[in-house]
Amino acid sequence: MMNINSTTQPQRLTDEQKEETISLIEILLRFVRYWKWFVIGIAVALALAFLYLRYTTPVYNVTSSIILKESKNQRFQQSLMGGMDGLQLGGLGAVANLENEIYVLQSRSIIRNVVNRLNLHTSYIVEGRIKSIDLYKKSPVIVSMAQSKLDSLQQNIEFQMQMDDQAGTISVSGLIGGVQVDTIFTVLPALLRTAQGDISFTRRPGVESGNKPLNVVIQRPESVLKQYRNSLSVQQASKQASVLDLSINTPYPEKGKDFLSMLVEVYNNETIEDNKMEAFNTQTFINDRIAIIDGELGQAEREVEDYKRRQGLTDLQADLQRNMQMGSQYERQLVEVETQLNVVSSLNQYINNPANVNKTLPTNVGVEDPTLAATTSEYNRLVLERERLSQSMTNDNPAMRRLEEQISGLRQSINSSIQSVEQGLSIQRRDARNQANIYGGRIGSVPTQEREFMELSREQQIKASLFLMLLQKREENALELAATANSAKVLDEAVLAGKVSPRSMILLLAALMLGVLIPAGIIYLMDILQYKIRTRADVDKITRVPVLGEIPKHDESDNVAVQENETRPIDEAFRMARTNLMLTLGADNKVVVFTSTISGEGKSFVAINMAISTALLDKKVLLIGMDLRIPRLKEYMKLDTHNGITSYLSGFEKDIDSLVAPSGIHPNLYVLPAGPIPPNPAELLSRPTLDSAIAKLKEEFDYIYIDSAPSAQVTDTLILSRVTDATVYVCRADYSSKGNLRFANSLMEQNKLKNMVLVVNEVGEFHRGYGYGYGYGYGYGYGHKKGEKKRK
Repeated sequence: MMNINSTTQPQRLTDEQKEETISLIEILLRFVRYWKWFVIGIAVALALAFLYLRYTTPVYNVTSSIILKESKNQRFQQSLMGGMDGLQLGGLGAVANLENEIYVLQSRSIIRNVVNRLNLHTSYIVEGRIKSIDLYKKSPVIVSMAQSKLDSLQQNIEFQMQMDDQAGTISVSGLIGGVQVDTIFTVLPALLRTAQGDISFTRRPGVESGNKPLNVVIQRPESVLKQYRNSLSVQQASKQASVLDLSINTPYPEKGKDFLSMLVEVYNNETIEDNKMEAFNTQTFINDRIAIIDGELGQAEREVEDYKRRQGLTDLQADLQRNMQMGSQYERQLVEVETQLNVVSSLNQYINNPANVNKTLPTNVGVEDPTLAATTSEYNRLVLERERLSQSMTNDNPAMRRLEEQISGLRQSINSSIQSVEQGLSIQRRDARNQANIYGGRIGSVPTQEREFMELSREQQIKASLFLMLLQKREENALELAATANSAKVLDEAVLAGKVSPRSMILLLAALMLGVLIPAGIIYLMDILQYKIRTRADVDKITRVPVLGEIPKHDESDNVAVQENETRPIDEAFRMARTNLMLTLGADNKVVVFTSTISGEGKSFVAINMAISTALLDKKVLLIGMDLRIPRLKEYMKLDTHNGITSYLSGFEKDIDSLVAPSGIHPNLYVLPAGPIPPNPAELLSRPTLDSAIAKLKEEFDYIYIDSAPSAQVTDTLILSRVTDATVYVCRADYSSKGNLRFANSLMEQNKLKNMVLVVNEVGEFHRGYGYGYGYGYGYGYGHKKGEKKRK
């Protein structure tokens, strides 16, 4: 006897491995059945995407770039301190603390000034059929409020404005501050008084009025500031350059262009004001000193004039010219030293004055000390930088603390430098005074009048020299105030870079993917939750029993499906299963039992039609009904007999041949029904009488097919296994659970049934000649399928 299980079992995969082995063709076929779902899903997703693109306001990206130039203080500091790093930095024109400038550009104060100057807190909305748009500068009327009232707004102001060109009127209606307003203006400019403040209406020149109503929205500047600050991006173009890339995302490109342009303008204006602050402080200091020195110089000149008049002095003696020249030289030196000492003393008083702690220090006032000048310039730069950063940072910020420490250190250094300069000037004054006394002693014989005159003249010269120096410094400072060079130069004007969102192609591709993935996910979820077998692929993933064939769906009212000389799918399916069964049995095996896991899977139907198909081969076939508990074979075959195999097994009939009846379907097919239902089916099947009956019938018939009871419900089939040569195990698509196939696997593993083969009944998607079952018979194969298609 041929044992297929023993030869094929080592070549089979385990259950877990088989369930993971899914071919690409099986996956595609599984989803192709639901192609309508995919078409509907893609159509719905694309329709939603088109609707979204149509009704969503696009957001655009506006970009610009600027380059920051070095300030005068930075260049002066680099020229004094030198060093390779300072030379390279100055050569490239880089700006120190570029990150601080980025913070300044994004500060609330600068953005607030931009919003207020462009009136960005006021929107002029026109409702369209699809989407609304903001007219911005194309609005025929400018609506504005006082800045103080705007800053005190607690909620937005919204109202509708309608222009009537024929009547020349403007109507305003809406709920403002909880009060209903309905006003008509006949002349512009006009003023609307509300509880939240006065609203002015001004005609915009060069813009034609339209008849469409405008929805005017006046927002709180703080909320608008936050929107623009969040959408603004300031980044350094490269680490070695002082170029900054500015960009902003906005639904209205014109607003974005104006915003970036005004941002650079406001930044330049504030930088110029910061730079002028130092010059203004210096100017105030010089003017104060000029006023004091002017008074002292006038007094000295009047004293000289009065002395000459009283003493009658007109000329100096010729012999004292040489001594007086040398004395005058040291007197001039003494005057210069005295002048610098006065300036240093005044500067020391200015620095130590508590009222000037947060102010910049005067520069270029006549102190000829490079170290003090460089330290003062660096101190003023840090004070200005602290003033600018305080607009966007708090005093607790680490950067502000670090800046305060640097300023405090520089202030101490300046005090030390001033003391050092004073000491040096004091030494110079002492030396000059000693030399002047030497030459003064040589002219001691000069009359008292001449000596007194020289003392008065010297005082006059000191005051005059100091006065002229202050006038010169005032002119230099005035030139510095007149210089208004911008700190930022625009490299690229603000332009529209492109649309940021929605991205049409990406959105359509995403919609297309969702239209495919959502139905696929639903189908996959349905497949996971499916506990019944549906297709041949489900069977192959679970079972280890060789598959004999597939039986397509048929008319359940007629149990005789196979007909002679027919080429219907069901006839071909039974021919394929018959051929595979013949090859499985071989030449000497004749007895085949048909069973299933539970009732209703179609074992009787398969047994009847397999017997008919075998009889068509001119083979004498006997179909025995061995389902003794629920016998249906007689009913299905429409036999008119009451006795059967149970009568012979019970001993009521001695001749089994008398119980065999023609089928009435084919002359080679005979039927032995079950007969009366016995009380002890299992015991009857266990009697030796069954063995002798099967042995006798095998001599008379070519093949014996036994319709047995379900294997999972009763033990009848397992008892019958001793007289059979092969077992055809039947499962039904969309009916049998996956557990039924695992039960069949256990029967085969335990060798409880002989030469098990599987038939899948009621297959919805029957693919004749798909190539299954090659191990158990040739079938038709792919060649037959292709040939049949060609003939069609």
